[in-house]
Amino acid sequence: MIVVAGEALIDLVPQGTGALAALRPALGGGPYNTAVALGRLGSPTAFCSRVSSDAFGEALLDRLRETGVDVSPVQRGTEPTTLAVASVGADGSAAYSFYVEGTADRLFAPPAALPPGTGAVSFGTCSLVLEPGASAYEELMRETSARGVFTALDPNIRPGLIPDPDAYRARFKSWLPSVSLLKLSAEDAEWLGGTPREWLASGPAAVVVTRGGEGLTAFTRDGGEYSVPGERVDVVDTIGAGDTVNAALLHGLAVRDALSEPALTALGADGWTGLLRFAARAAAVTCSRAGAEPPYAHELAG
Repeated sequence: MIVVAGEALIDLVPQGTGALAALRPALGGGPYNTAVALGRLGSPTAFCSRVSSDAFGEALLDRLRETGVDVSPVQRGTEPTTLAVASVGADGSAAYSFYVEGTADRLFAPPAALPPGTGAVSFGTCSLVLEPGASAYEELMRETSARGVFTALDPNIRPGLIPDPDAYRARFKSWLPSVSLLKLSAEDAEWLGGTPREWLASGPAAVVVTRGGEGLTAFTRDGGEYSVPGERVDVVDTIGAGDTVNAALLHGLAVRDALSEPALTALGADGWTGLLRFAARAAAVTCSRAGAEPPYAHELAG
């Protein structure tokens, strides 16, 4: 069981150009997209969050259920669902502004227990920024790691949500001793101001850096460095691409029985190259269609 902990929200995606273009609501949130992608790939998955009881919240949970994701760890609240207004650039890249005050996911509380058979927990994005929920997710991360459970982190930086960048950077560094696998984009890495080797020295067994269409690189604690190119595709937009990579990495590690820090090191060049190619292929499928629509397992077969 892979547990994904973090926010579920509604992306409002423009259907044309200009500030007043019509907005289409789409189910989203980095952790939410990761959970959906894992479910579509066939990994036993659970979602751990706090979701509104409004109509958007019900729609969010319905999609998880349809994808086979266990929603029993989800807490509910009467507060509204968080909204993220997307803007899509000429190259398909997405940027966001957020409406987060008084929303349900900010009031997440650490669960008494995770589902039986939990082998990994994934964290990231807005849930690790917005208080008081951020401290609750941080507590869960540290407790999970202390129990020896594989812990993944995708910070997925949203600068507009971070009022004190230096404080966040310091907090990020404090998480690293509790992280087994760190996945982040080149843009995230530049914003955070560190390097993969520096981060590896603080705790993770591996760091994976995504570079959009240029591909992915994995750095391992034993000095390994493995890269693959991106897969060529006609890009509709990049919404959910990084979340798909995150899910593909976790799924690929699970099927290789490699959800442990020693196993990450033991993958070697062939193992890492195969895993990264799988993640690049999955992200390419997501980029080829509008919104966060990660692939199903059969779309990646062969």
